[in-house]
Amino acid sequence: MTFYVEHEEGKALSFDTEALALKTGHAVAAAEGIPAQAAVALRLVEDGEIRALNASFRQLDEVTDVLSFPAFTFAAPGDFSSVEAEMARAADPDSGEIWLGDIVLNVCRVREQAAEYGHSEEREFAFLIAHSLLHLIGHDHETEAEAAVMEEKQEGALSSIGLTRGT
Repeated sequence: MTFYVEHEEGKALSFDTEALALKTGHAVAAAEGIPAQAAVALRLVEDGEIRALNASFRQLDEVTDVLSFPAFTFAAPGDFSSVEAEMARAADPDSGEIWLGDIVLNVCRVREQAAEYGHSEEREFAFLIAHSLLHLIGHDHETEAEAAVMEEKQEGALSSIGLTRGT
């Protein structure tokens, strides 16, 4: 898995965001069967930019923590067989990379939510990466059952890299 990281935030987080995104991405990929050649764009922004994107794409004029823009529509969450042909056509002919989509992550919310939930900024960042990756492969949390599935998958990925609650 590859992350193409674009820093648009004024004050960077105090850890290697690229390395942690990749570590988290590999954990989610291993658990969910995401192809190794998957690629994701990750934009790190602040409140104003994510608010504008949220208003533009979701018609919600409010700040949020993360936005996910999937490249494919899955028949069922994580069912890569439903997008296999489409993914093959979309693969970069030179690198073989398959674009899964884009993640826009609000670093201001990483800081705020880490403090609010009593854990590290690294844990909050990794949680939002895992959460967003699950959205990119078709998972959602519109119902209680969907939310429970996502929560279990997120916590499993984070536990596998040593970022449990409270860390």
